[in-house]
Amino acid sequence: MRTEIPEKIVSILQDVDRFGSQEPSRLTVLKKWFQVPSRLKSFAIFVAKRASSRSGKVKSDEKELFCLSRELLNGGDVAKPSVDKHKAKGLCRKLHDFQKDHRKTRWAVIRIIKNWNLFLVEQGLQIYLDSANDVAAGYKLASDYCRHYDPRYGSTLNSGSKHKLKEIISFMFAVETCEELEE
Repeated sequence: MRTEIPEKIVSILQDVDRFGSQEPSRLTVLKKWFQVPSRLKSFAIFVAKRASSRSGKVKSDEKELFCLSRELLNGGDVAKPSVDKHKAKGLCRKLHDFQKDHRKTRWAVIRIIKNWNLFLVEQGLQIYLDSANDVAAGYKLASDYCRHYDPRYGSTLNSGSKHKLKEIISFMFAVETCEELEE
């Protein structure tokens, strides 16, 4: 079923072009789109796949995790991913164990993230494995995926986010098209 949500993401993209920076909270429009449970799980796997393909220069222990991620997430349909849940649980545990260090600060305990893309894979797998349809987790995953640090703006949606926003728009149109074909 077609929605207006992809067009709202397009307007965010246009505002990034016009103004240079937008708040990641503008992606909350995705919460409504994620109310269809299959969309949230598909999106989580989509982000995990994209993040696993962006390894860049990595250390040997990270390289192994990226290889395992790609192997697990390879293939499948955009709208209906087929990921082995048993293997996904194992990989999710390995990813968490790799980045399990925490540091106590004056205000909170924070988790130390060594590799952001592996963190995104972990978050995507957690959403996929979760039985609840946590639309807030989907929004947070989208926000984390699209944020880009720029010294002029901080960690916002800016020119460095445009490619990822376009990927999300294409993904949404593909899912909605598959849904229309099934009706």
